[in-house]
Amino acid sequence: MNHDLHDLLAQRQTAASRRYFLQSAGYGLGMAALSQLLAADGVSAAPAGSKDSGSLLNPLAPKPPHFAPKAKHCIFIFLEGGPSQLDLFDPKPKLNELNGKPLPYSLTKEVRFAFIKKESAVLLGSQRKFAKHGKSGQELSDLLPHLSKCADDMLIVRSMHTDQFNHHPAQLTLHSGRSFFGLPTAGAWLNYGLGSESQDLPGYVVLSAGRGTSGGASLWQSGFLPSVYAGVLFRNQGEPVLNLTNPAGLPADLQRLGLDAVRELNDTRYQTAHDPEIASRIASYELAFRMQSAAPDLIDLSKEDRQTLDMYGTERDDPKIKASRGGGPGQYQAFAKNCLLARRLVERGVRFVQINHASWDHHSNLDTELTANTGMADQPVAALIQDLKQRGLLDETLVVWAGEFGRTPLGENRQGFGAVTGRDHHPYAFSLFMAGGGLKGGMTYGETDEIGWSIVKNPVHINDWHATMLHLFGLNHLKLTHRFQGLDARLTGVGGKVIHDWIA
Repeated sequence: MNHDLHDLLAQRQTAASRRYFLQSAGYGLGMAALSQLLAADGVSAAPAGSKDSGSLLNPLAPKPPHFAPKAKHCIFIFLEGGPSQLDLFDPKPKLNELNGKPLPYSLTKEVRFAFIKKESAVLLGSQRKFAKHGKSGQELSDLLPHLSKCADDMLIVRSMHTDQFNHHPAQLTLHSGRSFFGLPTAGAWLNYGLGSESQDLPGYVVLSAGRGTSGGASLWQSGFLPSVYAGVLFRNQGEPVLNLTNPAGLPADLQRLGLDAVRELNDTRYQTAHDPEIASRIASYELAFRMQSAAPDLIDLSKEDRQTLDMYGTERDDPKIKASRGGGPGQYQAFAKNCLLARRLVERGVRFVQINHASWDHHSNLDTELTANTGMADQPVAALIQDLKQRGLLDETLVVWAGEFGRTPLGENRQGFGAVTGRDHHPYAFSLFMAGGGLKGGMTYGETDEIGWSIVKNPVHINDWHATMLHLFGLNHLKLTHRFQGLDARLTGVGGKVIHDWIA
């Protein structure tokens, strides 16, 4: 056997032994952690231009922004399915007057619907009552009594629009800027651009309630960015991350010895191969080890006082309604705990917290099910805003409430429905609101026509929203890039403009 063949076989045997050791040493560090540990596909081991290319740095270490930021953290509340803006944020008295009337064919002939039958569709008014609130006179629905008390902290955007009219493509656009698979989400981009201030928790945490989003894990993916920047799914009770705790009989000091050995193996391999994946792997193992004590403490709400728990409504019971889209029993408590956990995560330095709830896809039974959903979300989200404010955290924390699109002024007349009681998907004009993070409060931006069909003032594309969000964090959306397939890819694609009117 010649020396080259002998060396090759030795390298393969060493690599196989190393893989086995890495896998066995990882038990008890959590499957969510392992998704970042063993599947990391590249991260800079040293800053651009650094001479210290041999050192292994923490890829989530804080990084300087392009300019002075206003926001440090984001809590993104994603209400999957498309909340009805016409029944929550954008009152249309004229629509109520025209209830039951058809639209001119010229308005609908080029429009695609998910389920509406154009030839017999008619307008559907809203049964909600709107009133002005706060010094700013923001108009909100009677379904939002708690958020109405936060009116002067809220920036309501009534002129959002997107390119997609079906759920998963629209959700990808909302989170990643475009409707393609494999793109990083906004949370991943923020962690890539700024790192995280948290030493013991991931920079990007995802909390879920309801029946699960149709987009699944694609809504918190890192895409072509290193997987260390992806969101980590947490649970709000029990074990925060599945398999995070050690197996019975494995003492912590023995696990520490195992991790030290893993690090030595990885470091030795890095000195030979200079593979940046190894830096990501080491950082992720160490983070998972620290999470074993930090994550259980995070979800332990016993240290929160009774006033705080009641403010969020963590012990509320679900209403008894016949609904197929809310996600089963216990959603009021789960969503409230998620909002409280979001505040606790921000306090611990987590950069981006995403709260998902599905579903708000009210093709039918709109009034009953929207009432149930807003009853679930209104109190905890208002409590979150108020809680952040009283703790001095709202100015540096951007809170977002958004769905992937809105709902049609037309009632849905899908074949097989006994009555028209809901609305179809509407990407052409919808609403979201934000609070904190350096934004102006008490402001309504944009305007739709008298029935809520089209935007007539200050249209805002998803790319504009993303560009402005990054700007609040001190990042120029044109400069926050990653080289991918020969191009400098960015969150906003080829579009996006910063809306300076929003910024305080």
